[in-house]
Amino acid sequence: MSHPIRQSAILTHLEEKRAASIAELAEQFNVSEETIRRDVRQLEAEGHVQKHHGGVRLPDNIFEAPYQLRMGEEGSAKRAIGAAAADLVEDGMTVLIDSGTTSCWVAKHLTRQRNLSIVTNAIEVAREVSGRNNNRVYLAGGEISTDYRSAFGPSAIDYARQFRPDLAFFSIGALDPDRGLLDFHMPEAEFKRAVMPMAQKSVIVADHTKFNRKGLIITAPFEVGDIYVFDSQPDAALQGQLRDKHVIIASPL
Repeated sequence: MSHPIRQSAILTHLEEKRAASIAELAEQFNVSEETIRRDVRQLEAEGHVQKHHGGVRLPDNIFEAPYQLRMGEEGSAKRAIGAAAADLVEDGMTVLIDSGTTSCWVAKHLTRQRNLSIVTNAIEVAREVSGRNNNRVYLAGGEISTDYRSAFGPSAIDYARQFRPDLAFFSIGALDPDRGLLDFHMPEAEFKRAVMPMAQKSVIVADHTKFNRKGLIITAPFEVGDIYVFDSQPDAALQGQLRDKHVIIASPL
């Protein structure tokens, strides 16, 4: 397990337990206590946790930590992908943007387009685009997932399925040449699977760390994506699955 993934998992563990000892975390993730201490020092420097004697806990702003950590992972790649994907959007379009952090970077780059109708289940996306350039924002509701800062489940799906977006942007957790598009969170995968058919075109956004990754849940086959936006060229196996698709390689910002 790489240290960014482990740090994200530590935050998720703390979200459930509120606090944990260094020894407990070392046992949980099968690493040394010194490795956990290094992770904790970095997380503390970034404001995600607070150390106490022999352990660590979440600060008062527990709502922010896991999502903000993921926003920073592969940040330069996600920014480039977001800018390239946002260039696909034209004035007056109806656009759906899902809850992934790469999708949020798409929203951050929708700065020149005007009169958009934006449908999202993500609080951060809604906050990013509302009040900008005469946009209209439609927020799908339901119980909010603390980790994803988004609503999932039947209420969110039913609301989002009332719209027919010109473009729909979906972050994806993994691209497996043998199994297709995968994720790690069942409610997130179910939301995507339900609303993908509503769009005129679906845009899949993913950085290179998602290539050939073994995801937990099969979200959809490659065929559902019309456009794929990456930060680097995928290998031959993935290219074979995407040979009939419009693939955009984002230029570094």
